[in-house]
Amino acid sequence: MFVDELTPFMRELARQPVAFCGGFFSGLFRLDLTEDPVRSWLNKQGATPAAGAPDSANSAAPKGPKSIDIE
Repeated sequence: MFVDELTPFMRELARQPVAFCGGFFSGLFRLDLTEDPVRSWLNKQGATPAAGAPDSANSAAPKGPKSIDIE
């Protein structure tokens, strides 16, 4: 029963051990990949930003609720 739940994790670990351990480590320590020093290290390694990661153009936009007008 418990082994069936761990099977997908073990498959990914066997396929790409470095990427799996890196993702596990960043999740364990709650590292934000869009903040320095992690972002600068990833840029030096040649990593491309994730599709959902905010870019520098959107980072200046205000965060929080936006007002709208309903007619």
